[in-house]
Amino acid sequence: MNDWLDDLAGLREQNEPAVVVTVAATRGSVPRGSGTKMVVTAADVYGTIGGGHLEHQAIAIARDQLSMRSNGRALRRFPLGASLGQCCGGVVNLLFEPFTVDSPWLGEALALRCDRVPFIIVSAMNDAKVTRRAIVTADRIYDAADVLDDDAVVVVRERLARAEPAQLWRADDRGDGTMFFLDPIGSIDFEIVLFGAGHVGRALVRVLAEVRCHVTWVDAREEEFPREIPAHVTVVCTDAPEAEVDAAPPGSFFLVMTHSHPLDETIAERILRRDDVAYFGLIGSLAKRRQFEKRLEQRGTPRARFVRMNCPIGIPGIPGKEPATIAIAVAAELLQAHANHVANSARAPTSAQVASR
Repeated sequence: MNDWLDDLAGLREQNEPAVVVTVAATRGSVPRGSGTKMVVTAADVYGTIGGGHLEHQAIAIARDQLSMRSNGRALRRFPLGASLGQCCGGVVNLLFEPFTVDSPWLGEALALRCDRVPFIIVSAMNDAKVTRRAIVTADRIYDAADVLDDDAVVVVRERLARAEPAQLWRADDRGDGTMFFLDPIGSIDFEIVLFGAGHVGRALVRVLAEVRCHVTWVDAREEEFPREIPAHVTVVCTDAPEAEVDAAPPGSFFLVMTHSHPLDETIAERILRRDDVAYFGLIGSLAKRRQFEKRLEQRGTPRARFVRMNCPIGIPGIPGKEPATIAIAVAAELLQAHANHVANSARAPTSAQVASR
């Protein structure tokens, strides 16, 4: 998964300037939500803000800014009506922010994301032109700390703690017309541990390339891994893959599809010992599942735990045994499982709520 920060890091290495186009605010029916980004260079476009005439016009504006033919407003309003050839009927506010290779905030943002520290990128606008940026975490401020006064920092941190979405915000007590765009960057909550670098495993990694997740890819056969590994994938080449089960964080999504049924069984047994697994999928037939259940129960795995094991895997109704077809069906099931996990986590009471009862 190459998100916009990865794209900017690559452009910095190439000494290539860009304009970051962000959906800053919306009203009504719109193609993409607030916080969606597109990175535009003189020759390329990374990401999408929804396509159509809106995107086409945004790319043209961004390239005008790159060529210095236009020094227009950074924040622009687009009604999605007949003038843009779209019938959504909503309104989109787009933020156009220039990026140069010496933009100091990028290094801090990449380091914080690598350390999985949630933060908010604050862009300050005066007369709708971006003037300064700051990065705010729960306990620190990076770069251009004078962008925010103490009261504003408190507000930003409250919104970070509540995991609020990207949004425009104007401090009521400031009389200088400054508006802020608050762009939260949270830690990835979709941790996938994939055992097996065979045909289906490789196809699945390709399918997940544009999904916001982190994949730990485990296999003992180094030669099975492709030469190029996506940025969101960590390869673990080990003769003891079952140890990676214990190393995975709580709430992980496990997929087992190795080249060996005995190894699949060993890993499955290890996964079923855990009580904090968000999803466990095992490739194979119903006959394989029954065989594993019989053997694992004989070795002491409680039968009640087998309900956690999804086998066969993949959403039903998709025929075909080609690796790409299986990978698409499995990825769809993973996305469903993740959506359900997020919804259930949101409904679950916190420890503080339980203590107050």
